[in-house]
Parts: sequence; C-alpha cells; structure tokens
Amino acid sequence: MLTDPIADMLTRIRNAIMIRAEKVDVPASRLKLEIAKIMKEGGFIRGYKIIKDKRQGTLRISLKYAEGQSAINGLRRISRPGRRVYVGVDKLPQVMGGVGMAILSTPKGVMSDRKCREAKVGGEVLCYIW
Repeated sequence: MLTDPIADMLTRIRNAIMIRAEKVDVPASRLKLEIAKIMKEGGFIRGYKIIKDKRQGTLRISLKYAEGQSAINGLRRISRPGRRVYVGVDKLPQVMGGVGMAILSTPKGVMSDRKCREAKVGGEVLCYIW
C-alpha cells in the first residue's frame, strides 16, 4: 500500500527521465490521469494512455525529449499527506518565473496555476513541474 501515490508517480517519472526511457508505467487513478492531462497540455510529456487489466489499470506516460534533453527538468511534490499546502487565488505560485507550472486540486477540478488564475480559484498545491 502506498501512502502517497502522487509522489510515487512523480518519482517514477523522475527515474525514467534519468535513464532516458521513452515511457513509464504507473498504477492508474483518476487524479493521476488528470495530472498527466495537465502535463500534456503544458508540453511536458508527449502523451498518455490507460492500459486496462484485471485490477485498477495502468497509466502509460510517453516522455518528451528534444535534442537529447527531457522536457521536464524538475518535479517536486508540494502538498504531502503529513503537510497539506493550500493557497488562495491571490497567492497562487509561479514556478521558475512562469516557465514551469504548479498543479492544483481545486473545487472546480485539477488545474494548472494559469487556469486557476483565469477561473479565480485557489486550492491544494499538488506539485511543481519545470
């Protein structure tokens, strides 16, 4: 049993980037699917798909590389099970001066920091990607 499945997903992606893997498999969940969707919209991954199996399924993430360099330079889990981090719309974080993105869980669903500013909504900061 994992106590923090999002941290596990980010660690698997980080490890796959270190060995220059084309894709990485993580156990699927609705929240992980939403995070992968936001990463694709931000241009950090090539794509993702769900592979059905007998249990919960697997989320296969295709990593993106340009000239041998990964599109993802860093991943950081912010809100953890032992320390939740919430922000209002006036205190939304900017990652690496706007180059990266923060992924938040809001009452309107999982969103990037840019979409949270447009929707004028705050929430729990899940992770930073740059």
